[in-house]
Amino acid sequence: MATQHDIALTNALTGIPGPLPPSGVIHVAFPHANRFTIVGNHLAQHDGLSLTAIGIGVHIQSLPAGAQVGIKALTARFAEGETTIAAALRELETHGYLHRTRARLANGRVITRTVFCNQPGAVLRGGVVPVVGPAVRSTAPAPTLVREHVRVPEPTAVLEPRPMAETTSVPEPMPVPEPMPVREPIPVLEPVPVPEAPHAPVRLPPRTAPTQPRRPLPHPQALTPELRQAASALLADLRRHAEELVLSEEAVEELVPGVAAWLERDATTDAIRRALTADLPKPLKHPARLLRHRLTALLPPPLPGVHDLAQPRRAPVTPFQTCDGCERAFRSHDPGHCRDCRAQYWEAA
Repeated sequence: MATQHDIALTNALTGIPGPLPPSGVIHVAFPHANRFTIVGNHLAQHDGLSLTAIGIGVHIQSLPAGAQVGIKALTARFAEGETTIAAALRELETHGYLHRTRARLANGRVITRTVFCNQPGAVLRGGVVPVVGPAVRSTAPAPTLVREHVRVPEPTAVLEPRPMAETTSVPEPMPVPEPMPVREPIPVLEPVPVPEAPHAPVRLPPRTAPTQPRRPLPHPQALTPELRQAASALLADLRRHAEELVLSEEAVEELVPGVAAWLERDATTDAIRRALTADLPKPLKHPARLLRHRLTALLPPPLPGVHDLAQPRRAPVTPFQTCDGCERAFRSHDPGHCRDCRAQYWEAA
């Protein structure tokens, strides 16, 4: 069976006029003779509806009038759950394809009327215009009335009765039919196309993460002339260890506070030089920006003091003692009796 289907599909593809597309879907379309539904591309290719909502919309449009399209009925028909189908129905209702209203019957029963519109922008009979989103007043001209000229039949001539034989009775003359009153034709409302309200542009989130604000360059508590001189010399000497780190005088002057902050925290010049010259990217386009980032992100904490490194003193522990009366252990600095034995001695006294 699979071979027959493949041969039939190959024969159908050869009958398609023109070259086949190199990629994507290829349509093999045969005209339908029965059991088909016309669906607009505005629904089948809607960019604001989910695939579940589009499928349910096409299914509802293919059903006859009076079919049940509630959440329970659709859940029993399809594999999706009630939550998914309810969300899809709300999407169709938001975009104007589905309308659900409450109505009260004559017996007091409240029912839900479901109306599906295959073109939300078209004018329905009776002046009901489903709109997308908030109601929009249409600026189109009012529908015109088309009056048809109805020809009124002229009254037919009445023939006079001929004299008949004496033996027969003379029939009574027939009454002349009165002309029928002219009835005005029912006005036919021509549907006026209403332009569909344009959808609001959907703002997609940026593909890249938002850039974080640049952290400020660290500064020492007091930029003394000695720190400034040592930091400036270290920055100017970096090109001897890495030829990519050629800095201008302006860049050296800008980075001096960062190096001075490292020196203030008792970082050696060798440690600073290794942190700034290790694992440089190839090629290095902006050496000043790289040094600024490393001076800020790799800043070491201040060295702890001698008292900070001292071990914490443990709290004194009360030793165990053996009770002289009941020989139970209890904590106390002095030997003697436990609390229970002391209470008994006090009562006896």
